[in-house]
Order: sequence, then C-alpha cells, then structure tokens
Amino acid sequence: MSRFVARHSRIALDTSVFIFQIEENAKYVGITNQLFRWLSSAKGEGVTSTITMVELLVHPYREKDDDRVDGFYALLSTYPNLAWIPTTLEIADRAAKLRAQHRLKTPDAIQAATAVASQATGFVSNDPAFLRVGDLDVLVLDDLLGSSKGQLGR
Repeated sequence: MSRFVARHSRIALDTSVFIFQIEENAKYVGITNQLFRWLSSAKGEGVTSTITMVELLVHPYREKDDDRVDGFYALLSTYPNLAWIPTTLEIADRAAKLRAQHRLKTPDAIQAATAVASQATGFVSNDPAFLRVGDLDVLVLDDLLGSSKGQLGR
C-alpha cells in the first residue's frame, strides 16, 4: 500500500474500501487502515462518488437501523481529506463511455468516471473490472494481499 499511495497525490476509493473499513473486515482491515491513515495525513487526498453513500446505506435502511445510517453520515461526511463528488452531466457522459468501452456496471462506471473527472490517478477497489480502465492506476485489494501481506503496491 505504501508504494501505491506514494505514486499518487489523489486517490479515488470504491465502496468496498469503505465497507471493509467500517465493518473491520478481518481480511482487509489491515490494508484499509493503512489507506485511511494516509488519507488522514497532510499528504493524503481522496475522492469518491456520492454513489458510494447510496451503496453503503442500502443495508442499514433495509434493516431500519437509523443509528447505523447516522453513524455512516457522521463518520464519512466529515472525514478529513475526502471529497464526495456528485454525479454531474460530464461524469454521467464519461461513465456511459466507460460502460460502453469496458462493459462496466453502471455504479462502477460512475465510480471510474468520478475518479477520472476528479483527476485522481489512483483507484482502490476489490473489483478487478476496474483494471480495464486504462486512465487509472488500479489497486485491487485481493492482489495486494497476494504480495507480501499488504506491504507492497502494484
């Protein structure tokens, strides 16, 4: 992870990264902790699409867990050095092109288009579909786990 973040001044984060961090997923939390420490530092700058919040809130709303919804908002909307980027017409157009070119699902195309439009050069996810997007240096968490237990970037 340290090599990956050193290559980028701005990194986009996919929804899975937030899920693993919030749920303290045993397999991934060591890596996501490193990423969120970097994001909290003066040199860290992250972006994510507002679609991330949509994806994060589905289960708490389905379970009628208002405390969890409030917790997500409290934590994520105030996280330092993290910009929440709304889907503009420019991003929607770019997402449509990415979806057509790379056969991405709509939420993934919006995430990738948001990253590109926000001038993020790195993208962290656990979905290898993003590797098809040539405009981004993509880090797939499972790939990182396969290389020295999360200490090296791709």
